Amino acid sequence: MKKCHKIALLIGLITSVAAIVATVTTVCLLHQKKKKEDEELEHYLDCSIQ
Repeated sequence: MKKCHKIALLIGLITSVAAIVATVTTVCLLHQKKKKEDEELEHYLDCSIQ
């Protein structure tokens, strides 16, 4: 019974870590995408002004 409890705890811990890593990765990718879009918009506006 205790072995089963330890396995369930380990699986829960691994699942929690995977969820946190997925969340951090998603936030980083969205931030990079927005930054790239802002740079492209700035470049477009600079070129259109000249």
